[in-house]
Amino acid sequence: MESGYYVAYAGLAARMQALDVMASNLANASSTGFKGQSTFYRALSAAQDGEILSPLNQAVNKFGILGGSRLDLQSGSLITTGSSTDLAMEGDGYFSVQTRAGTRYTRDGNFRLNAGRQVVTQDGDFVLAEQGPRTIPITLPTGAVFVSQDGTISVDGALVAKLHVVQFSPDTQLTPEGNSNYLAEGGSEKPAANSNVRQGMLESSNLNPVGAAVGLIVLQRQADILSRALSIFNTDFDRTATTDLPRV
Repeated sequence: MESGYYVAYAGLAARMQALDVMASNLANASSTGFKGQSTFYRALSAAQDGEILSPLNQAVNKFGILGGSRLDLQSGSLITTGSSTDLAMEGDGYFSVQTRAGTRYTRDGNFRLNAGRQVVTQDGDFVLAEQGPRTIPITLPTGAVFVSQDGTISVDGALVAKLHVVQFSPDTQLTPEGNSNYLAEGGSEKPAANSNVRQGMLESSNLNPVGAAVGLIVLQRQADILSRALSIFNTDFDRTATTDLPRV
């Protein structure tokens, strides 16, 4: 009874955690540059170190827990906006922004000019440009803004700055922060090789809302079944133990 109870409990806890990930995906289905996450599970054996279990014991003492989530790095569709400060990224590149917590990377190019004509994100974080080995915030003079595919920014034909666009190797762990920012290991960034900046466009979320909604329903049904199993273990089996066993 204990093994079944703990297996059901572990499974329910894993599904509840997965539901949080799926709910976050759906909540950001319309967020610019958002990358969806998919969950994966792993088995945790309840055996103590060195203990040899029979095949039956192995089957009933392996608890399914949430192993974590994977970031889907596929690109979203590009949507034309016509705004000169809206930028989209083609390829594997990321824009670099300066937040209060440090440098972060994003695919959300929904930028704007603040009161000092500095290029910032919708949250007010500074968009960074290259200046030799350093990166600096971008300040634009008054005039017509043009951004070339390599990230070079000019105003009325005069060169002003070049966006700091980077990419990462496939094995780099990118940690999501908020809706569209990512944290990478220090020193893992490298110059973007096969990326193009598109002015007047934005990248949509790469999430499939229909698929995410179906996945959410499946998780809810699994959680409901496991919850019922817990109820059976907690009530029916206990009642059997208290009423029938004393008669033996």
